[in-house]
Amino acid sequence: MIRPPLMLLRPTFFRTTVAKTQSRRAGGFPPSMNAKKNKFCEEWNGRREITEHRFEVDQKKVPPIFMLCIVIPFGVYFWVRGEMISKDERQYREIC
Repeated sequence: MIRPPLMLLRPTFFRTTVAKTQSRRAGGFPPSMNAKKNKFCEEWNGRREITEHRFEVDQKKVPPIFMLCIVIPFGVYFWVRGEMISKDERQYREIC
């Protein structure tokens, strides 16, 4: 008996499968072990996200920014450099 061509293709094209839901368990932890949000961390994260929108520079903020970003780092650099010169450190002579 000769089978029709459609019957020969039936096992591959007309196979019915049952959809199975996947259980995703991150690291093998059960779903009952959910992460609990800390309200203080969430508030800090929200403030951190909007800081760039709320930060404005005016005349009162310029001197502290100048001190913290320019004067103090250069002061520390020159102080450490002076200490290394006065102690005659070997590493400093090799660098300069």
